[in-house]
Order: sequence, then C-alpha cells, then structure tokens
Amino acid sequence: MPALAHARFQRLPSPGATSGGPTLDVQFNPTEYTLAKENLLAEVPIPGLDQPIVQFVRGQTEKLTLDLFFDSSEDGTADPTKPVTDRTDAFYQLIKIDADTHAPPVLLFTWGGTAFPGKNRNGFKCVVAGVRQQYTFFSPSGVPLRAKLTVELREYQTLGEQLRRPSRLSADHTKADVVREGDTISGIAY
Repeated sequence: MPALAHARFQRLPSPGATSGGPTLDVQFNPTEYTLAKENLLAEVPIPGLDQPIVQFVRGQTEKLTLDLFFDSSEDGTADPTKPVTDRTDAFYQLIKIDADTHAPPVLLFTWGGTAFPGKNRNGFKCVVAGVRQQYTFFSPSGVPLRAKLTVELREYQTLGEQLRRPSRLSADHTKADVVREGDTISGIAY
C-alpha cells in the first residue's frame, strides 16, 4: 500500500535567521483544497452610460483554502480526556503576530513531498489570512475531542521576488514624430 501524502506547515526563517521554526504536521490530510486568484478592478462611473467603465487596477494575492481535521478521541471519550485543542492551538497561533517581525509568520505549506499539487513549485509560500475552528464532538464533561479548522492562506512574495519576474511591457504606447514646416495638428494626429 503506498504511503499517504503528508501535509505540513513549516515556519520560514525571518530575514537574517539561520534556520526555520517548527514544523506542524496535520493529523488527517485534507480531502480537497481551493485555489483562487482575483484582480482588483475599479468601476469608473460616466454620467449617461448604462454601466460604469471597468478598469484593471492590480492583481491580488493567490488564496488557498483548506479544511484540517483533528481528533483526540482515539484515547477514549471518558474523563479524563485529552482535548483536541492540544493539537489545534498550534495551528491557530499561525495567525497571531510574531513579536520579532510584527506580522504573522511566513510559512511554506507542503503536501505530498516536494511537488505541491497543481503548481510548479515546492510548496505554497504564504501567510495565514484566517482560521475558523469548529468543534464537532465532545466528551461527556464538555471537553472538545474533534475539530475542523478552515484555514485561508494567502500567497507571500517579497518585493524582490516580484521584481525578478519577467518585466511587463508598459501600456503607454507613446509615439514620437518630427514636426516639419507646414504640418498641422490634425495631420500629425492622423
């Protein structure tokens, strides 16, 4: 039987650090994930038109959303029980602001070895944009034993990484013309 793909979150080193932080492994692999990429568009209203003119402003970060499942009931449900929060709290901390960088940590989410599914990269370099915890099973005394965490990750790229991409051509197509005696504005424009 082939080994199951393994999902994990690796805290990436901050600038100047010599090693990364801890690795968090998920208890059960996600059954699916969703990638989404959007553009920011502006609507410019023009009086008398049926709808505003839509203008591209900039691209947005790519988003990856997935559900993570955790269960601590394998040790039984009778008290004393081990709460599932012992496993989920570390994932919830990934959205918290790091004291050194004053921002959430930069992570590398990997699943299934070196190739991230559907992408030509070794993982999804990201920050956690949101975590929603849903507790679905409890001990008789109310200790949470099962949880689903819905995690939204946003792609992270430094300015330097973005500037190293192939340059884009400018939308400005300015033309130059040599003006001669007798030329008219309408003739130059033509």
